Amino acid sequence: MFKLLNPRLIFISMLILCISACTKDNDPAPPPDIDAPDIDNKVPLAHAGLHHELTLPTDTVYVIGSGTDSDGVISAYLWSQISGPSDSRIQNPGASTTQIKFDQSGSYLFQLMVVDNGGATGVDTVSVLVNPNPKQDTLSVQPSNNGMEVHIWGNPNMDQSWPGSPEISADAWTYNGENVFVRAAFGFDLSSIPKSATIISATLSLYSSHTPSNGNLVDANYGSNNSMVLQEISQSWVAANVHWNSQPSTTTTNQILIPSTNQSFLDLSLDVKANIIDMVQNNNYGFLIKLQNEVNYNSRIFCSSFYPDASRHPKLVVVYKTN
Repeated sequence: MFKLLNPRLIFISMLILCISACTKDNDPAPPPDIDAPDIDNKVPLAHAGLHHELTLPTDTVYVIGSGTDSDGVISAYLWSQISGPSDSRIQNPGASTTQIKFDQSGSYLFQLMVVDNGGATGVDTVSVLVNPNPKQDTLSVQPSNNGMEVHIWGNPNMDQSWPGSPEISADAWTYNGENVFVRAAFGFDLSSIPKSATIISATLSLYSSHTPSNGNLVDANYGSNNSMVLQEISQSWVAANVHWNSQPSTTTTNQILIPSTNQSFLDLSLDVKANIIDMVQNNNYGFLIKLQNEVNYNSRIFCSSFYPDASRHPKLVVVYKTN
């Protein structure tokens, strides 16, 4: 004999079985990635130190830099000059502390960059004031549109000399089948230096033209023997009146022989102390440049005082002491 089951119990049992059959285990959520890189690297702070001031002949300062990084470490340093005269020398640009040496007075600004281990950078600056030697004076002249300058171009039968040329050069080439030669005369105003002064140093800087309009039109320096000579001019002259057949005379006394170069561009820094002594004490007629051997297809081309970039004009720096 069968006993009837309670209908309510049967319904509950079937519901439980249905829920159990339809339930599916879900995959557990992955744990957080604790090795993910930190993309929010903080910028380090650079400390270039305090302002410095010195008076020549003391010519060296020590800059003491440092860096801090709130979320890492400093891995590199870099010192650089960002303003002032161009002749300072940083002994060890990649060190936090370094020596800087100066050859002339002026106001200088240096930058310290620090780099952290995440590649972020920070910068700071420090100024250095270099006072002139109270017992010395410095004449630094780098004129624009110098009236005492002429580009001498031609041969005995041809003349295209030009006082306002953007370049001065020592050159030998051909033009329309003829041999042509290029020289240059230029000078500086030295009237502020007393005749009785003692010349301590004198440096003439000539800067290669990067846009030559003579020679091969590409290289400032070209040829197998482009050695040149700098000579003192020995007579008065006027730029507008100088032509190939009316060049001012020169002297070989104190001349400077400049060797040949195979570098396309090479700036010159010439010791002209002996020349300036003579010009101050006697007559200042300026300089003339030309090739030592004027053989075709050799050139040395420099920026003139009419060149668009004034920082590349011929420059003369004279340090002297008044007796």
